[in-house]
Amino acid sequence: MAGAHDHPFGATHHVTNQAPPLCDYDAFAADCALAAAVEREGAQWHADALSRDGRALTRPDVLALADLANRHAPELATHDSRGERIDAIEFHPAWHELLRRLRHEGLQALPFEPQARAGSMAARCAGYFLHGQLESGSLCPITMTFASIPVLRNEPALYARLAGPLLSREHDPRDIPLEAGKRSMMIGMGMTEKQGGSDVRSNRTRAHAIDGGGGRGGAYRLIGHKWFFSAPQCDAHLVLARTADEGGLSCFYVPRFAPDGRKNAVHVQRLKDKLGNRSNASSEVEFFNAYGVMVGDEGRGVPTIIEMANFTRLDCVIGSAALMRAALVQAIHHARHRSAFGARLVDQPLMRNVLADLALESEAATLLFMRLAGAFEQSAAAGSAPHERAWRRIVTPAAKFWVCKRALEFTGEAMEVWGGNGYVETGPMARFYREAPVNSIWEGSGNVMCLDVLRAFEREQDAAHALFDDWRETAARHPALGAALQGLVAMLTGDPASREASARGIAQRLALCAQGVLMARHAPADVAQAFIDTRLGDARGDTGRVYGTLPARFDHEGIVARAFAG
Repeated sequence: MAGAHDHPFGATHHVTNQAPPLCDYDAFAADCALAAAVEREGAQWHADALSRDGRALTRPDVLALADLANRHAPELATHDSRGERIDAIEFHPAWHELLRRLRHEGLQALPFEPQARAGSMAARCAGYFLHGQLESGSLCPITMTFASIPVLRNEPALYARLAGPLLSREHDPRDIPLEAGKRSMMIGMGMTEKQGGSDVRSNRTRAHAIDGGGGRGGAYRLIGHKWFFSAPQCDAHLVLARTADEGGLSCFYVPRFAPDGRKNAVHVQRLKDKLGNRSNASSEVEFFNAYGVMVGDEGRGVPTIIEMANFTRLDCVIGSAALMRAALVQAIHHARHRSAFGARLVDQPLMRNVLADLALESEAATLLFMRLAGAFEQSAAAGSAPHERAWRRIVTPAAKFWVCKRALEFTGEAMEVWGGNGYVETGPMARFYREAPVNSIWEGSGNVMCLDVLRAFEREQDAAHALFDDWRETAARHPALGAALQGLVAMLTGDPASREASARGIAQRLALCAQGVLMARHAPADVAQAFIDTRLGDARGDTGRVYGTLPARFDHEGIVARAFAG
């Protein structure tokens, strides 16, 4: 029986040629495009904090939080042991730790803090982008809280009570009224109903004034439902309801607890069983005379809450760009450590082509959301340039359409780099892929965004033409970009009757022109040229929609090396 002891039970092989886990690096410093954009948008003062956070977010114990929060999905308890209605949502401790980290960095309110500095919007968006590479579901209540602040600040009496807990950098998970000493709060949204979806103007939820009052700041009781009620554990929600059968929709602040200290009559019917975003609770609710306060003018609910939606759409762009970046660095790291057919994957020409193409897409998405962050801040200042308003109002919905769409294909391609290891749930790639569709759907699907681009152009033509004038100087140095911009203007100013059917093509070209201009201005010349030629130039005919078809004349190896210095 010679050799029997050489092969004890279970020792059939040695594990080799597997990539080690990607951890313990500075996610901010390793992203040169992000770091440069932070400085360019006036947020260099926040770079040290971003670097500290970038290191913390890649620690193994922190990376494990994302997996735990998604494997242990929230659970709803509608009643307690005595049969009383409680509608409590139970989360894994990992969820609360993720929210604690997000709030500690001020990502729910940084630009709105009393001592906010110039560049704070870019600082906040960069931090949000870093956290989005770790976990997506926990971003949802942070986004809605952040986006609610500009709306609530327009209601001085209400905001005076809420400012402290809204701006707090502490995460207080207790399910108690603010008046009972809760130290921080989160805000959710409830707009869509069964019969309407994106068409919120078909909403039928009714609001009745209490004690004969009513109007802005007045108390109401709400009767109706919401088919998608985001993050029902939040301390309050902004919802839409009608004050008359055929009247316009109004916006209401609906707290989790009524003024008498009891749970408000917002009954959670069930939690949604979602494809992705599983760490976050999404629900269906019914209002049984729920208490609410009107926010904004009566009948002006949609314009009131659209201000909130503009911010959430920006975060959709950032969240999708974060998924792309997270998938990209995982793919590059894997290719640097995995060998096949006698060579490392990253040294094989075809794999380098795929990675370089993905890197171009990711960098362009990063430049776009950081420029939008700057425009959100600049356009809010008195005397701002009209093209800043165009970036915010016209380019944002196009970016939301395009970047969120690209994330779906992008995460699938990055998963393929990992092969079978990417398809299983023991690694992060499958989660990235399942997360990718939500941002295309939430806050307006693709068609809604494209139609919004057309509406914004009609209403902001002076700003739009100021934007195109600003782009022309850069486009003049790149024939493919110049031709694409000229074609875009022709599409927007052509026959209005055919414009709606072409809205997706218009939004796509608008986003690509914006990205092309930003790459030309801020990326190395060869990187910018590779993006412009393959997205807008003659080479686009060769690339189609498949990553990894860059012409051989571009420096694939250099593009990959620039993308991730880890």
